[in-house]
Amino acid sequence: MLETRELAAHEQAMEILNNLTASFHIVTISRIRGTLSQEVLRQALDMIQTRHPLLNARIVAKSKSFWFEPGTDKIPLSVVNKQQIQQWEEVVIEELNQKINSDRNLLRVTLINFEQDENIFYLITTIHHAISDASSCIQLHSEILTNCQNIAEGTVQIKVNQVSQLPCFEKLIPISIQSFTGKIDNILYVLKLQLQLIRYHPKTLEFEKTVPIESRSCGWVYKELVPELTARLLEVCRQQKTTVQAALGAAMLFAVAQKTHVSQKNNNYFTNYFTNYLTNYFSFRSSVNLRTRLQPQISNEYLGAIASAVITFHNLQKNHHFWDLARDIKINLEQNLANGDAFRQVFLFKKIMSSFLKNPYHSVVSAALTNIGCINIPQNYGQLELEQISFVPAQSAFGGIFAAAVSTFKEQMMLHFMFSQPAISTETVENLADEMISILTDNL
Repeated sequence: MLETRELAAHEQAMEILNNLTASFHIVTISRIRGTLSQEVLRQALDMIQTRHPLLNARIVAKSKSFWFEPGTDKIPLSVVNKQQIQQWEEVVIEELNQKINSDRNLLRVTLINFEQDENIFYLITTIHHAISDASSCIQLHSEILTNCQNIAEGTVQIKVNQVSQLPCFEKLIPISIQSFTGKIDNILYVLKLQLQLIRYHPKTLEFEKTVPIESRSCGWVYKELVPELTARLLEVCRQQKTTVQAALGAAMLFAVAQKTHVSQKNNNYFTNYFTNYLTNYFSFRSSVNLRTRLQPQISNEYLGAIASAVITFHNLQKNHHFWDLARDIKINLEQNLANGDAFRQVFLFKKIMSSFLKNPYHSVVSAALTNIGCINIPQNYGQLELEQISFVPAQSAFGGIFAAAVSTFKEQMMLHFMFSQPAISTETVENLADEMISILTDNL
């Protein structure tokens, strides 16, 4: 049963962005082999709507705030027929740029069929970020496919097991963050972040064209790493005592540095050097899954925006070797997490976002990465085989950021690059993505 409640501050920020420029909702894409009818999928969606209270919610504005209330429609389901399999990308672009009708529902679903191959289809969900994060989106796809399997096999339970609704996220944050001293620390954290931005003045991508936030759209570029290269990346990261998150971040920052003409490179990218120590700082925004950092931990089966981000600053003159920069990113991220900065970010996200929106023609983030790592859900659902699954958040509001959403499934890494148009062009992001992968490959 859905409990009516006011949206937490970070959830309100998600709704503001949704209304402002159709931004920050999450599109999850599954490529599936098998046969699936619209009727079976409709039943499966009805089951997950019964199971998850927040899928029965809509968002209403009242008392100068936003509230979750019951009264939603059935989960919208669209069936799209395309001739060629590559045309799934057209649907993703459309979904990234279509706002959630939050006064009616917070999730919509698209099934793509292909005349070219009747045994391949794509399942695409688009969900409001206020009730989801990447981990719960992936789990939701697995649940939908499990329901489809049970319906096809005639093993559906008469009564759907409902999950309980999570309390407001602010009640899940450690008491130390919400106490009087914690609030003082939060203020000090914001001041520290502002001072770091002034001191380091991180280099970012220039705006190629400026338009009001309301006129911006989400661009998207998709890349893959073959399984052999993905496995090699994991192996070398272990050898270099760093993480895949940090290695991807280092490659992104070096690509931004090349684009902004800060560095000079040789064929191996090892001897990049910089002429001015103080002006060669770059900022890196790492998304953080908070589900395993809460007590008790929260399973992926519970819908909710249980994620945050941490911003770190890096001098590429000091860390001009690729793996030195990767280790520096790892160390800085770990230090920030130990200080509780990820919790402070989510607690203060609305205020930080509002501050950034007041200066919409300048970015303070050089590169941003959300990486959920290896996806651990089943591949087979009866007659259905899950061949690929990945996610991409819409990013229309904030220009000048080289951003990526990464996941690994069946030993293959999938990279979605999302960006605000026309601040950055598709051609620029294509080049940045290729440069990033080239830098990464040259260092393996």
